[in-house]
Amino acid sequence: MHAQREDADSDVDLAATAHRFPRVTSFRSRHAALSDRQQETWERRWPELGTEARRADGTPAGPIDAAAWFGRTAPLVLEIGCGAGISTLAMAIEEPHLNVIAVEVYRKGLAQLLGGVDREGLSNVRFVRGDGVDVLEHMLAPGSLTGVRVFFPDPWPKSRHHKRRLLQPPTVALIADRLKPGGVLHAATDHADYAVQIGEVGDGEALLQRVDQSRIDAGDLPMSARRPETKYEARGLRQGSAIREFLWEKRDLT
Repeated sequence: MHAQREDADSDVDLAATAHRFPRVTSFRSRHAALSDRQQETWERRWPELGTEARRADGTPAGPIDAAAWFGRTAPLVLEIGCGAGISTLAMAIEEPHLNVIAVEVYRKGLAQLLGGVDREGLSNVRFVRGDGVDVLEHMLAPGSLTGVRVFFPDPWPKSRHHKRRLLQPPTVALIADRLKPGGVLHAATDHADYAVQIGEVGDGEALLQRVDQSRIDAGDLPMSARRPETKYEARGLRQGSAIREFLWEKRDLT
């Protein structure tokens, strides 16, 4: 795969951290067929722009060489759970200086975003199909990310399923490890109970600190904190759901 690098030392470093961040799979099984147009776009563009988080034999894919994959060196942002990619597409258009890797389990959502990227002629978006934690553990090196976006992750509302929530302490620790100093974790949810958990987990991670609102208002961050409103979000707002936004940056401990 052209997105993997031949770097044995990096493989060893990533393997050494692979078991520091235990987690329970945080996604649900879901299947949906692609339309004829989506299938055509997938066959034409996926080999260039997309890859899988795991190989055919089920083993994790190797590290990504982002500069080679994108054909340039630029700040790298990871979006975990991009869904149909409405926010991803809009933000990628507004931030052409960023390289964006969109991660999603569901092929239908990736196909919708891939179609948008193709229509808009964007060159700054790449795709990984699979578990976002797999991507963080095995495909990205420590200190390689300028930002991580996690918008409206599955809240798993039943108490017995809370262990499946993505933003648990081990995963947030992994995200913090992959961020550069000054890199940003931006999360959003409309689920009140999950919002409490996200806030506590993020604030409890020693490598992260909250971003001051004045800096957010001034746009003094390495990536935009402005999200376009999706249809899902608008529906939730009409039903009275409150949207909670969280922004942390990685401390510079040097």
